Amino acid sequence: MKTEIMEPRVRGFAKQAGLSMLALATMLACAGAAHAQTAPAGPEAAQADAQPVDDGAQEPQDDIVVTGTLLRGVAPTGTNVIGVTRDTITARGVASSNDLLAKIPQVGNFGTIPVGSASFGLPVLRPNIRNLGASGGSTTLVLINGHRGVGAGILQTTVDPSILPPDVLERVEVVPDGGSAIYGSDAIGGVVNFITRKRFDGVSANLRYGFADKYKTVDGNLTIGKDWGSGSLFLSYAHVWHDNVLGIDRDYASADRRSKGGGDFRVTTCAPGNIQIGAVNPVTYALPALTPGTLNKCDQNAYADLFPREERNSVFGSLTQQLDDNVAFGVTAYWSRRDTVVNQAQGMLSSTITALNPFFRPISGLTSQTASFSFASVYGNSLTSRQRFESYGVTPSFSFAIGDKWQLRAESNFGRSTNLVREAALDTTTASLALAGLIPGMALNPYDLAASSPAALAAIRNYENYGDATQELAEGRLILDGSLAHLAGGDVRLAVGAEYHYENISSRIAQGAIGSYANAKTSRASRDVRSAFGELMIPIVGAGNGSPGLRGLQLSASVRYDDYSDQGGTTNPKIGVNYKPFTDLTIRGNWGTSFHAPSLADTTNTSDSRATVLPYSPFLAPGATPVDPARATIVLAGGNPNLKPERADTWSAGFDWTPKAVPGLVANLTYYNVKFKDAIGLAPFLSPTLFTNTNYANFYILRPTLAQAQAAVGNLAVVGAPSIASLYTGPLSPYVLIDARRNNLGAVNTDGLDFNLAYTRLTGFGAINASIAGTYTLSRKSQAVSGGPFTDDLKNGVGRTAFVATLGGKSGGFIASASYNYKGGFPILGVSPQTRVGAFQTVDAFLAYDLGAHGFIKNAMLTLNVDNIFDQDPPWLNSAAAYTNGSTLGRLVTFGIRTKF
Repeated sequence: MKTEIMEPRVRGFAKQAGLSMLALATMLACAGAAHAQTAPAGPEAAQADAQPVDDGAQEPQDDIVVTGTLLRGVAPTGTNVIGVTRDTITARGVASSNDLLAKIPQVGNFGTIPVGSASFGLPVLRPNIRNLGASGGSTTLVLINGHRGVGAGILQTTVDPSILPPDVLERVEVVPDGGSAIYGSDAIGGVVNFITRKRFDGVSANLRYGFADKYKTVDGNLTIGKDWGSGSLFLSYAHVWHDNVLGIDRDYASADRRSKGGGDFRVTTCAPGNIQIGAVNPVTYALPALTPGTLNKCDQNAYADLFPREERNSVFGSLTQQLDDNVAFGVTAYWSRRDTVVNQAQGMLSSTITALNPFFRPISGLTSQTASFSFASVYGNSLTSRQRFESYGVTPSFSFAIGDKWQLRAESNFGRSTNLVREAALDTTTASLALAGLIPGMALNPYDLAASSPAALAAIRNYENYGDATQELAEGRLILDGSLAHLAGGDVRLAVGAEYHYENISSRIAQGAIGSYANAKTSRASRDVRSAFGELMIPIVGAGNGSPGLRGLQLSASVRYDDYSDQGGTTNPKIGVNYKPFTDLTIRGNWGTSFHAPSLADTTNTSDSRATVLPYSPFLAPGATPVDPARATIVLAGGNPNLKPERADTWSAGFDWTPKAVPGLVANLTYYNVKFKDAIGLAPFLSPTLFTNTNYANFYILRPTLAQAQAAVGNLAVVGAPSIASLYTGPLSPYVLIDARRNNLGAVNTDGLDFNLAYTRLTGFGAINASIAGTYTLSRKSQAVSGGPFTDDLKNGVGRTAFVATLGGKSGGFIASASYNYKGGFPILGVSPQTRVGAFQTVDAFLAYDLGAHGFIKNAMLTLNVDNIFDQDPPWLNSAAAYTNGSTLGRLVTFGIRTKF
């Protein structure tokens, strides 16, 4: 069976109708309990406890719903669930939930410092299991206690995982399998579920301070709660602040790669800049001396942030209450605000100065020159932008016990985000005209920018790229689950349910004078989704009727139908099987289909459609000439109303082994296979593979003619130049035109192995533990355009192996561990003479001391984290990007104290 997308039905559905349904679902329940979920105890559950105190009672196991299933009290059949416990969260010493995901090898940002650009398109770095999709939505579904979160950004609708501070997490569950049969859209690569604490009693606080070379960070958390047996209420506040890191602060980010055997990717738009005359045999004159044949070069990103300065404030609250023997109520709520200050490269210009400019200095009798320079000498080294992303969400729910074996859950979910981006920029249109001497009283002096007309300098600086957006989410869900019948192998379990989902995005984008939005492009889009779903689990063989060689056999089937107001209907099934030949060995497998509906930011949101002109060309094809970097680049960007859903067939098979003969040993191995098609994304214009992979040949034009450029741009707004025609008036026409609009690009077929081996042993002095967990890609082939040839990504730009190996132990009041993080290298094309990118390997260490163990301070713990102990740089890349396959702050040392009373 394949995922089938049917034509959308016509319906005049108003938002109020959807919200009324939500209200009705809530009223039917008398008002929805937080979706209680707990993963089965994994190897980490046996590790030495890194918590100095117990924070509260746990929920009954029978009421727990594990990620990947609708049924209470059972794990998903045939599926591998990766669990991260609170002990591990503490030991990792992360300041955000996104940082935590970067420690999981199956997640695409493994081995990085996850940071978004805080820009229109990428406000957050999204989790991406299996590295499948890169659109405004996501092929990895992120949940909070089993519910979706409201999206963040101007041109993106993905939830920001950093809204949840790590201290409120009970655990994180990652299901690296397709999950649309349970959750609907987005769950192609898998599901990430952040599960928060449900109960808390007392007051806890922690404070941490960290530092690296030219970097510092501070974060703290305060939680206050009360547990009265039949219920619990707690409120948690978290604050995080960290400094920025500039490109000049890290050697690995240098654009001059000659020390590594590579090229020099510095630019000529410097302060002071350069003058060039002639087009066929150009002669350069470095300023200020103007000596023939000389050239100033500089690193354009030296004063741009690798990691911007950021401040986050978050509040999370939870209330649970057992109303009587059969009815329970729960509600969680959060508020989060992130303020980011981003330093970008100072504005640059490469344009023509003519004799009409009163500052013109003739050379060799010519009446025009090409001037290339940066505005750093008059405006400072960086353009500083400020962004704010704020969101809140409320999730109330009720659960009703129906007899001994059935339960009805009524849940609702509301969220809203406001997003503001103000990117400092320069008015390059005015700058080009002022340089050419075409604006009376406003002349730009490229030989000495400080001597330019004050009116010109003021006008050029009075410019910004402005964007704001509001996103809203509302959901209502009813789930009935329980025991349908009893077999010798156990209870047959059934869950059925229905859900209504509504979302909208309203955005506004303007480029122009600061604070002037008269010509802003606005866009509003919304959709509603009606869904019905069910899951059946049949235990054919169990403890009651097992025999040697057949101790267990369990089958499951789930299906979900989603009807989109804008995309039509889709049905996605999934089947799973668990087979236990022995009590300590489970062999499992599953197959299903999944889909991802195009994000509203990718389809009907047209506020970002534009043609952006860069005054230089950072994207160079093999065979580029020395003058090509000085040519302009035209980039077409924006949404696409003709996008269709991404779809995938996924299956996996593996085993879980906990041998009785070796207590404390756990082994897991899973083979996965994903066939992903109609992938929404952008042509890889930031990578050399754009030019070396023939599948992308239709997404760029090298040295386009004026006619070709005008035909491609059409009626799109031009940003960064007065017009497309103005780029052809000087001696250097544009180098490349790139189509970077969202498209259904083609397909990705990938398979591989996920593995985990862990061992824990109690000793006379405490406990020791060791583990290795990771993923190995067997094959990965991509298709740029539907119907085109497939190329082998493992031969160009994709690594095979990623894993984390950990060794730790506990003795007395001390807990210690060390982790070796490995992200494998890969072949690379198009960056000659480099042919391979190296592996990124780092070692992290954790040390904690329980002050109460020796009678000092009860319920208090000192912690020390050292990330990247050996201060390893990420692998170098022979391009202007300078590095790849990971990122790092360098050696980061963090001291902390945790206490509870």
